[in-house]
Amino acid sequence: MFGSCRTACRRPGLIDNGTIVPTTAPPRLITIPISHYCEKARWALERAGIPYREEPHLQAIHWAHVWRAGRGRTAPVLVTPDRVLTESADIVRWTDPSLYPDAEAAALETWFDAELGPHGRRWMYHRILSRTDLVLAYGAPGVPRWERAALPVFLPLVSRVIARYLTIDDATAAESRARVRRVFDAVGERLADGRRHLAGDAFSAADLAFAALAAAVLFPPRYGVRLPSPEELPEPFAAEVRALRDHPAGRFALRLYDQERP
Repeated sequence: MFGSCRTACRRPGLIDNGTIVPTTAPPRLITIPISHYCEKARWALERAGIPYREEPHLQAIHWAHVWRAGRGRTAPVLVTPDRVLTESADIVRWTDPSLYPDAEAAALETWFDAELGPHGRRWMYHRILSRTDLVLAYGAPGVPRWERAALPVFLPLVSRVIARYLTIDDATAAESRARVRRVFDAVGERLADGRRHLAGDAFSAADLAFAALAAAVLFPPRYGVRLPSPEELPEPFAAEVRALRDHPAGRFALRLYDQERP
């Protein structure tokens, strides 16, 4: 699967309108395709117009690939000709330092990475891991053929690994749901004065991080891979997703997807 891989992905030595195409290979982005942290990295790369090659893998299997690429612990990992970046925030900053106009943008991104990202993910997984049909339909876009073929067999084991790794149970999911709502409420309060961006007067890393990480509970149509619609989700999660889409912070995130997501 290739993400936004344009002219720099051509074979070395080709000539385009009389110009030698650079032979440098594009960066490799190792991902879990549905991961909202990986979406954050994809968005930054595509918004900056940086060609890259996406290498998507299923959860658990991805550990071997990110470790081999740069001793990373989880996805995304970006492998460039001169460095390996193992955190989504580092990837965003590498793609476009102007997304950090001040300390506030970086601080908000750090908060969303630490609070919204993990808790939105845990709450979402708690609601849909038992829906085998949704996981099989949407959980493996672009992964190697053998991983897709093995998914139905290994799904029960992978689900247990995810639940244990992320400490998912009824109590932790309820706590995560509350913490997601508090982040949304705080963002809504910040936007109440009419501002169009969370930090400064232009799109920044804070906006990108919030919109990308909120996707775990918003399921935006313009996400980097296909996601289920609210109508396909189980209740009560479907109603919760619709309510968050109607929240001022949810409307803000969806607007950013419409206006800022390439």
